[in-house]
Amino acid sequence: MNWAAMLYPLVAVMIWAMNAVVNKLSAGVIEPAAISFYRWVLAFLILTPFCIVGTWRNWQQLKPLLWKFAVLGFLGMAVYQCLAYYAAYTISATMIGIFLSLTPLLTIILSLLILRTPLTVGLLVGSGLSFFGITWLISGGNPAILLDIGIGKGELMMLIAASAYALYGVLTMKWKIQAQVSTWQSLYWQVIFGVLILVPLFAMTDNVAITRENVNLILFAGIPASIIAPFLWLQGVARLGASKTSLFMNLSPLFTAIISILFLHESLEPYHIIGGAICLIGVIIAQRVNKVVSLEALRKRANKKAFE
Repeated sequence: MNWAAMLYPLVAVMIWAMNAVVNKLSAGVIEPAAISFYRWVLAFLILTPFCIVGTWRNWQQLKPLLWKFAVLGFLGMAVYQCLAYYAAYTISATMIGIFLSLTPLLTIILSLLILRTPLTVGLLVGSGLSFFGITWLISGGNPAILLDIGIGKGELMMLIAASAYALYGVLTMKWKIQAQVSTWQSLYWQVIFGVLILVPLFAMTDNVAITRENVNLILFAGIPASIIAPFLWLQGVARLGASKTSLFMNLSPLFTAIISILFLHESLEPYHIIGGAICLIGVIIAQRVNKVVSLEALRKRANKKAFE
């Protein structure tokens, strides 16, 4: 076991867990559109001195990929981050962390649909468990109540945000971006398009002032969460492989809960523990149980029962 290599994704997930707390702290201090925009502008300014020469040299190679970078920037930098900031107005940082931990499972499901990966027993069982766990969390331990009140805006936003980031990962694999350009060039151009896409939303926002209360939040979101954590994560992928590295995302709700309790004084309710544990078990089963399901066998079994 390469214990040193495990530190890379471990620290990356810790940073992202801290950023979930930053999302919560930003609510009421700075508008979601403003912190999203400033975050990626800051990342752009920091990356430009290191990436501009490579962009100039590899322009012909980069040019055909620009539309793909635009799609990835929209999903990863605009939709994913903005919705997380908006969701923080109505749900806790602990809940944000739990929803983000579903990203690996959503990635597997989207890979099944887009990349035509085989359907596995783990995916079927894990999806069912995770769905039940999320239902338990959203309802506060009383799923029947959802029939009357439905799903809250914050929870729906986080589900869309996690789905957008899962789609981001699947499209990155489908398009084989890392095999065509360097990781930093890819990140740089995604950041550029993320900034451009966020400009209209930023322009329609009234309060965009940078103050003493929000400047540290912007700095954390723009440097550790947007540059350092992705670098560490990619280092983990290079050393451990994508599948093993993705397992570390399962620690996101644990880290987020601990940080939220210490710094935000959020309470950890029994339904958080139960629902989060069910979600976690579902994600692990989906990733670890790889027995392929034969669709033909399922059809034959269904037909046999129909005639009985």
